[in-house]
Amino acid sequence: MARPRPATFDKRKTVAENRRARFDYFIETTYEAGIALTGTEVKSLRFGEGSIAESYAEVKDEEVWLVNANIPEFSHGNRYNHEPKRPRKLLLNMREINKMHGAVAREGMTLVPLSIYFNSRGRAKVELALAKGKKAHDKRDTIKERDWKREQQRLLRDRG
Repeated sequence: MARPRPATFDKRKTVAENRRARFDYFIETTYEAGIALTGTEVKSLRFGEGSIAESYAEVKDEEVWLVNANIPEFSHGNRYNHEPKRPRKLLLNMREINKMHGAVAREGMTLVPLSIYFNSRGRAKVELALAKGKKAHDKRDTIKERDWKREQQRLLRDRG
């Protein structure tokens, strides 16, 4: 029997974060996925380089791929360097892949990477979310809510 997963992932060092994703999408569920990387990609990530701002994930032939994530070439990589925007395979259980595939196909959801980080064992991981896109009025509501929370904090700080 499989060991239950913790509610939050044990993040140790966050390399890249997609802050825009939480504004543009309603996040339904999150998954922790490993990434199949080459040596120079790992070295670039350890130096804190990398971006997932325009990236997304897709399910192809019972595999999940991270598309359009930018991990720049390693400065000392010479001829063994990698291609910066190549598709990278994400490592997930078959059950998780099937859930994602069903949600994307039937419910019109999107697979959005939220962050790339190194866990406590030093492995590179991606926090992947099943998300539904927000409409313009939903985004306006989010902005109003954020501004109201900020105003509440300001009022409490001034009176307290």
